[in-house]
Amino acid sequence: MPDSQKHALIVGASRGIGLGLAETFLRRGWQVTATRRGPAPSLERLAAEGVQVETVDIDDDAAVAALHGRLGHKRFDLIFVVAGVLIEADRPLSAVSRAVHAKVYLTNAVSPILFAEAFRARLAPGGTLAFMSSVLGSVALNTEGGWENYRASKAALNTHARSFAARHADRDFGVLLLHPGWVATDMGGEGADLDVATSAAGLADVIEARAGRTDLAFLDYRGETLPW
Repeated sequence: MPDSQKHALIVGASRGIGLGLAETFLRRGWQVTATRRGPAPSLERLAAEGVQVETVDIDDDAAVAALHGRLGHKRFDLIFVVAGVLIEADRPLSAVSRAVHAKVYLTNAVSPILFAEAFRARLAPGGTLAFMSSVLGSVALNTEGGWENYRASKAALNTHARSFAARHADRDFGVLLLHPGWVATDMGGEGADLDVATSAAGLADVIEARAGRTDLAFLDYRGETLPW
């Protein structure tokens, strides 16, 4: 009999929302492969429950290629690139070094798309390719500034993802840019509106509700459309 269990690849699941997503999809009966960049005790504990834990740095092409090889011919109903960085986002553009700007842009905007290019053939028909974006990536909603390098990196990710979708217009999978809400993580801080479980559950609901669609969308964790 064919395997009816859905398969998810969560890229960047060592902590925070990525870890929450790995746990959420596991609890919903999915087979989950989750990646870390380095030691990740919380994720490693999920391995005892059946999560396949892999190591990859999305900024390293050789590491991405090695992961591709280790996963053999496995196909996924969901590939969700969560990995990203937040570095000196509270400082104005002119106060941040060029090296930091380059790192943030590479990791948040370029590497997720390169990962998607490497793995797009691993998506099952009707599957979903998701990128962790942010409402801060909306150019239309940027009326107050702030979080300049992070905001710009997510706007760039949105643009690159739209180009990816246009370049692969004949694809048989959907492309989502997802805003998780303001979540209480190391990145989001203690004053955030949401806990990880609420955000992860909402994101999973959105992904499951859109299974089989092949369009492009920029949505929040409640499924509401965000302006580009």
